Amino acid sequence: MASVRYDQATRIYPGTDVPAVDALGLEIADGEFLVLVGPSGSGKTTALRMLAGLEDVDAGSISIGDRDVTDLPPKRRDVAMVFQNYALYPYLTVAANIAFPLRIARVPKEERERRTQEVAELLGLEQYLERKPGQLSGGQRQRVAMGRAIIRQPSVFLMDEPLSNLDAKLRVQMRAEIAALQSRLGTTTVYVTHDQSEAMTLGHRVAVLADGRLQQCDTPRELYAHPANVFVAGFIGSPAMNLCHVRATNGSVQLGGVSFETPAGAQGEIVVGLRPESLELAGDGIPAEVEVVEEIGADSYVFAAAEVGKLVARVDTRLAPERGARISLRPRPGEAHLFDPATGVRLPQPAL
Repeated sequence: MASVRYDQATRIYPGTDVPAVDALGLEIADGEFLVLVGPSGSGKTTALRMLAGLEDVDAGSISIGDRDVTDLPPKRRDVAMVFQNYALYPYLTVAANIAFPLRIARVPKEERERRTQEVAELLGLEQYLERKPGQLSGGQRQRVAMGRAIIRQPSVFLMDEPLSNLDAKLRVQMRAEIAALQSRLGTTTVYVTHDQSEAMTLGHRVAVLADGRLQQCDTPRELYAHPANVFVAGFIGSPAMNLCHVRATNGSVQLGGVSFETPAGAQGEIVVGLRPESLELAGDGIPAEVEVVEEIGADSYVFAAAEVGKLVARVDTRLAPERGARISLRPRPGEAHLFDPATGVRLPQPAL
């Protein structure tokens, strides 16, 4: 096991002046499960491939443990990668696929078979060892790909959207299995996904990237409760945070009959962020018209159009209004997030 450090690591692809990864500074602790998340083009996969040695580092450096690996070839970095498309050999059995890295390393046959059996038991693959990948389900093939990484006993696991080819139910199941496996092995893991729900479920910490730059890295709870800027506020959480542009006067903003203090008596436009659970149906508040009601069991999401923009509120399904209804949404006092409209940066929390 080992820690990982990106020190202002930058990657600029030939033919462009815009960095795919721009001065990434990030430290990952020994044994930590860190998730890189962001939309398409955010630089998350490039950052992972830089760590793997599959992309050049044009500026800055990358370290694994106390070794600077910036210029080392992939095979000398002591990492194992699990790819999105499994990358299994179709003509080899499950056992041969898992043992392949040991075969290349010329590990004796007896040792290969022993470790293959151990990994198969760990992943519940014992009964499939003589099958070919084409005879397996998507989830089983993903386990084989993980087994091939585990058997190498690397310092760092690298996972590039390993669940994206699976159906929704199997993704949830595999998520839990990966989290339990990482906890059991204790191996430092860097995991890439575009799915923020997956990121929040798996990561000890989550690093949010956009346009090649790190926006925020923190625990899932802190990202949700204290987003560093408008991008993180809008990206983390499903449905996304409501972001309303409101004019501040006399050191406060008024929204739906609720007053929120602004920091240092700020004047002018302020972006007020409210999570869906921070808006409630009330007799007075922000006038809105219901466009869609999405029932998710005991709760429902009410999507509505208001003068301040589109809003979504989380309400008790028993109280959910009908489509087309006129409603009033009232913010819960003390639950607003304030952002600078020019920079998008979070402003100090309003007083309760």
